[in-house]
This record gives sequence, C-alpha cells and structure tokens, in this order.
Amino acid sequence: MNIMMQKVHGSENDFFLIDETQVERPFTDKEIDDLRTRLCDRRSGLLGGSDGLLLVEEVVKGESLAKMRVINSDGSEASMCGNGLRTVARYLAEKSNKESFTVETMFADLKVRRAPKLADKVATYQVEISPVRFEAEAIPMNTKNNRIIDEIIPELSSKLKFSVVAVPNPHLITFVDHQTLFGDEFDRIAAYVNGENTLFPDGVNVSFVEVLAKNQLFVRTFERGVGFTSACGTAMCASSLMYVLLNEGDFNQTITVKNTGGMVKTVVHEEDSDGYWMELIGNATITHELSGTLSNFIEGDFEKLSIKETTEQADYRSFLGSIK
Repeated sequence: MNIMMQKVHGSENDFFLIDETQVERPFTDKEIDDLRTRLCDRRSGLLGGSDGLLLVEEVVKGESLAKMRVINSDGSEASMCGNGLRTVARYLAEKSNKESFTVETMFADLKVRRAPKLADKVATYQVEISPVRFEAEAIPMNTKNNRIIDEIIPELSSKLKFSVVAVPNPHLITFVDHQTLFGDEFDRIAAYVNGENTLFPDGVNVSFVEVLAKNQLFVRTFERGVGFTSACGTAMCASSLMYVLLNEGDFNQTITVKNTGGMVKTVVHEEDSDGYWMELIGNATITHELSGTLSNFIEGDFEKLSIKETTEQADYRSFLGSIK
C-alpha cells in the first residue's frame, strides 16, 4: 500500500498528517499504532519524531468535508487539537479548492477557513474551538464542587488558583507570574495530575498563563499524552476564555497569545448566558512531504522513502524572529 503524508505544525506543535481517504482501505488499529510508534518517537522517529498523528478519514455523519482523528505520541486519542485542526484545514482547503467548510471531530463539526496571513509566506487558518463545558463529568474530575473556577485545589497548591474547563479537551489553568511560569511547581503539578491520582483519573492538560498586557498572554502547556509542548491550541483557547471571564477581558476582541513555539490569535465569543466558543487563528506549516509504502513507514525503512523538505519552516522562523 503506497501512502503520502505531510510533516506539519501549528505553532511548532508537530504532526504527521495522513489522508486515509487516498488509500484503498482504512488503516487497522494495529497499523495506526505501528505508524505512531515508528514515526513519533523523539529519539528514533522519522524527522525527529512528532507530537502525534493526524488522520484524515471519511465523514461518519453530517456534511463535513472529512473527519480528523488525533493520535498522541503515547498512543492515546485526543478529542480535539486546535493546532492540528489548522493544518488539516489547510490540507483539505488545498485538496478541495474551498475557502471555508467544516471538519468532523470527536464531539463536533467545527468551522474552519483560510485567514489573512500572520506574515509573508506563512499560511494561516482560522478554526472553531467548541463545545465548552465546565461540569465535572466533562473533564472528568473528582472534586467537592461540580465546577472549579478560580479556586485553590488543596491537593495541588496552597497558593495557586485553578480553573477547569473542557473545550472539549480537559484543561487545568492557572494565572501566574513570570517566575512561576517556568518554575518547578509546574513540573510537579503536571506530573501529579497526569499520574495516578484521585482528582483527574484520566489526566488533564495543564497550562500556566502569564498576562503580558491587555489582551496579550503567554501560555505554557503540559499536554496530556505528550508532555510539555511548544504549543497547544485548545489550551490557548481555554486560557483566553478564562482570561476574559476572570481578568476583565472582552468578548469578540482579538487576543494575542504567545507560546514557546510562536504566536496565535484568539477570539472568545459568548452565545448566551452560559455558552461560549472560540476562534483560533495561526500558522499551518508544511515542513516535509513524504511518500512510500505502508511497510516502509511501519517497519522503519526510512531510507526507502521519498522525502521532500519545503522552504516553509525557514519562512516560519523568520516570522518568529519578527515577533520576539
């Protein structure tokens, strides 16, 4: 079975993007896991490994162009990935020659569209992040209160106040000063809630957020199933939502969110008294185009692959230099 794939990234949250609709049959679960094992490992994987796989599949229901699945580097499946969705949106837009459409994800069909470029030669896409839920069953979490909004969680810290929200990936968010952003507390808390613990039995994404200025944030994230990442799209959207709700931010205004891998823009929308959704606007960069047989990829015969490096990463690096 011959397959083609792309190495892509959104804010340097990187993936191998594979279009299963272009092959004669969908991959088996074992083939997906073998691909994930061979490709994503940061030490032995292809092109330095990746944070996971993005699978483009046939739509299960509805009118979306395709379905996106996200397989983390540890083999778990994420319900959504905002940075990954931007790259899938670009792939489908260029394949279909459409500017805007919806993509099916685990919990919702999400609107995506081509957006004005963040910088010259930096392809940029805008994607919907929803649904938003705060209740414990959506996380899931085992706490006294059904919701946690700007509260101390004694098991985690006696000083930091946390909020918990699913977008739909679950996120644990706290606003901190610059020293705490890169301090040991982050490592300790992230390791605790993603190990065996009674609070978050399935683990949870953790973000420490520094407010840089009005409508300007820096978000650093430990991603469940991956570890510390250059960026996490849903985390930046969840952090933007909590900024608006807790720090006198404004709905429908653009927020600049910096991260280890670059910068995105977000917009938080309020539909009614308890309904929110976000827009995530950022790069969708293709670093490599690859082709080979399925066995080449699964067995690690990388020397038999055709690998073409693009110039897009150099353009993205120039963009990074312009915002620092």
